[in-house]
Amino acid sequence: MTAHTGADAPAPSAAGVPVPPRLSRPRLYEQIVQQLLDHVRVHGLGPGDRLPAERELAQALGVSRASLAQALVALEVVGMVHVRHGEGATLLRGADEEDVLLSAVRTHQDSLPDVIDARSALETKLAALAAERRTEEDLAAIEAALELMERQVRAGERSLEGDQAFHEAVTRAAHSAVLARLMKEIGELILETRIESLSTPGRPQDSLDKHRVIAAAIRDRDPAAAARAMADHIDVVSDVALLRGRRADEDHDGEGRT
Repeated sequence: MTAHTGADAPAPSAAGVPVPPRLSRPRLYEQIVQQLLDHVRVHGLGPGDRLPAERELAQALGVSRASLAQALVALEVVGMVHVRHGEGATLLRGADEEDVLLSAVRTHQDSLPDVIDARSALETKLAALAAERRTEEDLAAIEAALELMERQVRAGERSLEGDQAFHEAVTRAAHSAVLARLMKEIGELILETRIESLSTPGRPQDSLDKHRVIAAAIRDRDPAAAARAMADHIDVVSDVALLRGRRADEDHDGEGRT
């Protein structure tokens, strides 16, 4: 995959003469994505076809299963594959739009920090309002979401449905039409971060534990505690491999410029 130039403006050299911007390095997961797309194209695979098992793929590519999993999550986020526990990755589309898919993968990573900021701002307020305004019916919906998530976690699943149900139940419990509309507007972006986070080993159980703390504060009608618990939860689920890789790249580039 060819390296592309970054968007930084040319920096002056020590002599004051403009120099070209630093070339961005293809990240490992991007290289794996490229190889997976090549595999799909070469073998004429399309919707409904399955990729080889992760262990086999990782060995063939000479990468760790963790790096492969990161690439598969990136492809899942942009709608290329569906990853299901115990069944591997199933293609949802072919590789006929390879450039578009690669661009979407990069755009997803670049947008993650902004989406996380929006989630933190909106959902922290929603949790506080839910603690103030919740009804018994709202509490029942929150509890039902927790039970769904617990069943999915016990089954070894990522608990995407239970996680989404919980946050939607908290949003409804806040009884704020405007905030609910804003959450709906960024719903697709939040789903991307949810897939990213819950694909992290151990994260579904961690997320369930955090949800229980939020639910307890809402049940106790404690807005401050609910807001703190939600903020803590968003901080935890925001720790994803793509952002860690991005920060490492930025730190490396920053050292190179000093």
